[in-house]
Amino acid sequence: MHFSVITRVIGLLVMVFSISLIPPIIVSLIYNDGALDAFLYALLVNLLGGFLLWFPVRNARGELKIRDGFLVTVLFWTVLGLFGSVPFFLSENPDLSFTDSLFESMSGFTTTGATILTGIDDLPKSILFYRQWITWLGGMGIIVLAVAIMPMLGIGGMQLYRAETPGPVKDTKLTPRIAETAKALWYIYATLTSVCALGYWIAGMSLFDAICHSFSTVAIGGFSTHDESIGYFNSVAIELICVFFMIVSAFNFALHFFAWRHKSIWHYFKDPEARFFLLILSSTVLLSTLVLAMTSTFDWSTSLRYAVFEGVSIATTSGFSTSNFSNWPHFLPFLLIVTSFVGGCASSTGGGMKVIRILLILKQGLREIQRLIHPNAVIPVKVGGKAIQERVVSAVWGFFSAYLLVYIVLMIGLMATGLDQVTAWSAVAATLNNLGPGLGEVSSSFASIGDPAKWMLCFSMLLGRLEVFTLLVLFTPMFWQR
Repeated sequence: MHFSVITRVIGLLVMVFSISLIPPIIVSLIYNDGALDAFLYALLVNLLGGFLLWFPVRNARGELKIRDGFLVTVLFWTVLGLFGSVPFFLSENPDLSFTDSLFESMSGFTTTGATILTGIDDLPKSILFYRQWITWLGGMGIIVLAVAIMPMLGIGGMQLYRAETPGPVKDTKLTPRIAETAKALWYIYATLTSVCALGYWIAGMSLFDAICHSFSTVAIGGFSTHDESIGYFNSVAIELICVFFMIVSAFNFALHFFAWRHKSIWHYFKDPEARFFLLILSSTVLLSTLVLAMTSTFDWSTSLRYAVFEGVSIATTSGFSTSNFSNWPHFLPFLLIVTSFVGGCASSTGGGMKVIRILLILKQGLREIQRLIHPNAVIPVKVGGKAIQERVVSAVWGFFSAYLLVYIVLMIGLMATGLDQVTAWSAVAATLNNLGPGLGEVSSSFASIGDPAKWMLCFSMLLGRLEVFTLLVLFTPMFWQR
């Protein structure tokens, strides 16, 4: 383990992150919102903190190994959450404790969208912008962005890419060079964000709201500049734009890369993961519409409108809202939370276990049924007509088991703090799946729960963003053995 090199990398990345505080400083100057000092002090803290980490080991050099990559990834997301909380902590509005500041920061960077804030409409514009901005940075992963500039820093980036990129297969590169892969992903990400912002602006949002909501839409983060979220605008056009970009952002970004490279969209319809994802969305929307309309909760057109938006928002783990789905009848609140466990496609900005894993688990289950009938048959698990390696299938089952075990342990931990079962169940789902809203006490915000519960949920957000294994591997004795 190259601890000096790892410390140098963390220090460099923290100093690079400090540059990201310049945009909210500019916003504060434009609107004269009173939060300027908080961001200036935060900039100083980040620069000084990064410098103190980097300077003692500034001459350390060496190629990062796989274990180093895991440690850098976990440490950076943890340190990022800490340093990112400084503006929230120093700002007079909102007046947050350290725990609440860390919760809000971690929720933004992990694109969870869970919030402890109320009265969002009255917050300084720069604070509102900062929440959306850190969500956008976390969406594709700042580590992937860092990988793109690693060659300039003299540090290898493949190990960081493997540790950061979501999905069961981590070695796939869109281009021969990993830095070029990271750049390609960010070009696509920035382009989608720009087009989304333009669409919101044309549909009637103010320029500020359009930019801010484009950040959290493409990042599938769910933060909004209003307490009523997207429902504040009461616009079908805005909702449709939001739905479109939530779906697009939940697709595997490799599909967007090939669409750009080959000037074709047909591979979207041929991709088995994308087809299964659309099947889940359409089934959820159809069932929700029928239940809402047949229970006379809304009329048919309103039922369809709310079902489409909430179904897509929750299933993609975005967490935007136009209606309080926690008050919907019968099983619908439970159903929507369950869809967030599936989440987006691999290599997307969505959370959850990822669509491809669920698809592989279903196909593996079907194979076991077939083996009962034909015990001696060799039946491969196939996706898109191609056989999947047994190693990948086993890894998916291992991930599924670890995910559920972590979920149960966290839920029991939350219940031990005094939360009721529904609140604890949905709070873990909302954070582990990087969803945002929950049920019970956390249906609107997480402000009412205690600090021990918030710390556990911060850990849950980090587990979800790093896909469990990346973080859990650090707790195994084997990881630290030479």
